[in-house]
Amino acid sequence: MMNVKGSAIVLTNGMFDSLYAKTAHGLVRGTERFQVKALIDSKYAGQDAGDVLDGHPAGIPIYDSVNAYFDAHPNEAIQYCVVGVAFPGGKLPDPFIQMLKDALNQGLSVVSGLHTYVSEIPELVEIALPKGLQLIDIRKPKKFEDLHFWTGDIYKVRAARVSVLGMDCAMGKRTTCRFLMEECRKQGIKSEMIYTGQTGWLQGYPYGFIFDSTLNDFVSGELEKAIVDCDKELEPDVILLEGQSSLRNPSGPCGSEYLLSADAKGVFLLHAPKRVLYDHTDCPLPTLESEIELYKMYGAEVLGIALNEEDADDAYMEQQKKELSEKLGIPVVRPLVDGVAEFIPALQAFIQKSKKPADLLD
Repeated sequence: MMNVKGSAIVLTNGMFDSLYAKTAHGLVRGTERFQVKALIDSKYAGQDAGDVLDGHPAGIPIYDSVNAYFDAHPNEAIQYCVVGVAFPGGKLPDPFIQMLKDALNQGLSVVSGLHTYVSEIPELVEIALPKGLQLIDIRKPKKFEDLHFWTGDIYKVRAARVSVLGMDCAMGKRTTCRFLMEECRKQGIKSEMIYTGQTGWLQGYPYGFIFDSTLNDFVSGELEKAIVDCDKELEPDVILLEGQSSLRNPSGPCGSEYLLSADAKGVFLLHAPKRVLYDHTDCPLPTLESEIELYKMYGAEVLGIALNEEDADDAYMEQQKKELSEKLGIPVVRPLVDGVAEFIPALQAFIQKSKKPADLLD
């Protein structure tokens, strides 16, 4: 995928506090690809994006509009405007198109991870082309000849593989995965993360692919290739895999590829105690205990539970943390409150257990 890197503003257009803005949330929490200079969201104009998202400043001011940002910073040289939302079905609403036109007229190239391709919207092409600006669709599928089929090379990988999966969509899998990588590095564990969604690419991880824009026959191979390359080139102690959806989500099941094709049998599982239905469906979620049993059937071990704070107050979450930890006998954390340091002993034990004899790797 093309080499995109530089300064950027991120568009959320009144949706920063919604689950649809999880791309923007990821960029506010950290990215090695972009220097995020501002967020564009009329609902929270004048505030700091970090204060709104996590309760502590990130040094990213929020402006009412693209033009308002450039009125305040007339000489600022910004390179990119990133679409910071992901809508069901990936369609780009008309108000966002107008904001992208404003960004192009200010001399910014556009980066989008939606299924709607900005490079195929005539009114955007009409502005971008004569200005020599780029319309970058990171969710465009790879060409057939650039895809990889599964080979079995995964069984030669030296690094332990750990999946960060969830009971459902939009639970914080990518964020928890990043927190784990950062905590490992703090504690001297050489760790890398494999991205599997557009936000991971936007955050700048060097290894991965975009799961839902990959031909199904090649999902397992692309996952394997990313892990094998990461292992050979960086030789980490552990490779953390960003999960997508969930094993039993009827609108888009996912997860067995991580456990089977990637042979990632250690799992940190995301759980939202207040959520009772799968996202955007009328289908009830299974119990946490039954989900853990399902992972066991795959030969996988749930090493810990990360709790999503959705619709719950602090007292309820603390009660859930205590009760689940006692009932399941594994660490339970609130990543946005506690961090993930409590996961490290279980992760270290899994890494040690996963070490293979040298003759199996050569």
